[in-house]
Amino acid sequence: MKTRRLISNIFVYIILGILSLIWMAPIVYLVILSFKAEKGAWHSYVMPKEYTLDNYIRLFTDTNQFNYPRWFGNTFVVAVFSCIIATILVLFTAYAFSRLRFKARRPLMNVVLILGMFPGFMSMIAIYHLVGIIGLDQSLAALVLIYSGGAGLGYYIVKGFFDTIPRALDEAAYLDGATKWQTFYIVTLPMSRPIITYTVLTSFMSPWVDFIMSSVIMKDKYDNFTIALGLYRMLERENIYEWYTSFCAGAVLVSIPISLLFIFMQKNYVEGVTGGAVKG
Repeated sequence: MKTRRLISNIFVYIILGILSLIWMAPIVYLVILSFKAEKGAWHSYVMPKEYTLDNYIRLFTDTNQFNYPRWFGNTFVVAVFSCIIATILVLFTAYAFSRLRFKARRPLMNVVLILGMFPGFMSMIAIYHLVGIIGLDQSLAALVLIYSGGAGLGYYIVKGFFDTIPRALDEAAYLDGATKWQTFYIVTLPMSRPIITYTVLTSFMSPWVDFIMSSVIMKDKYDNFTIALGLYRMLERENIYEWYTSFCAGAVLVSIPISLLFIFMQKNYVEGVTGGAVKG
């Protein structure tokens, strides 16, 4: 039995190792291409013959056509403000549906569930015209409103976490004279750090990597481009030969903030996905 179990474990580790290599290969190759000295996207050989740092330097020095530093800053501002607003909306919505009991609770949950089934791009044209009506077309504020406006629809995971917190804790707080807000802020939130971390991560990633909505809202306003939209312009037919390696360098730099965020919050993130608030 021990021999069979050992062989089984070795087989599993081999499979996981192969899958890890397959998953990591494109990322590693992208990093290698970001240091390639040769121009162009296609060559008859796989590995670069010469390496250089000029691709990274060019992103921050040659900003006449592609202003990468400004686009990076635009994306960071939009992602941070969208993350803050979206996290607050999700937490409030989830807590209300988890702890409060009112007549419209069940119908509202059903409506939110149905609305969440429709893909966001179905409303892009309507959103574009509404943004133009209120005078925010081609602005970063419009992107913040769009990314955070429908955040409350994704409350289900957070609500499920709040449901695992014993209601006896709320009742004890009420007996001590706490209001519903004080109970939420003092009792529930400190116990919900894992799910708050999960919500922050997902709320930050959506605007950071989005391309479709930013392309619809910004159109041709280069100064307000986000990273995804700006990098795509580098791959257009007239630019790809000169800017492909710089595109690879820009893609590597874009991944750094998200990677650092995941590494820093990894423990709480895993607990938020797999764990509950109270065990035992």
